[in-house]
Amino acid sequence: MAMQAAEIEAMIQEAFPDATIEIEDLRGDGDHYAATVVSQAFAGKSRVAQHQLVYKALKGKMGGELHALALTTRAPA
Repeated sequence: MAMQAAEIEAMIQEAFPDATIEIEDLRGDGDHYAATVVSQAFAGKSRVAQHQLVYKALKGKMGGELHALALTTRAPA
């Protein structure tokens, strides 16, 4: 069963309350998403560490209910 964009956004927002989040369904199939997440929690962390934090926020759903997620992460300017 595919995840809805709103569910992905809610899980990320729960982990990063200050975040600005944009979710895009890349194919319209509910399986392939792109997410841009901007949060102060990413300050001073490598891109890999930032992505790991987002994957952790998704509570193991990545690769299962959530088939593909292209991530763009950064700290606020």
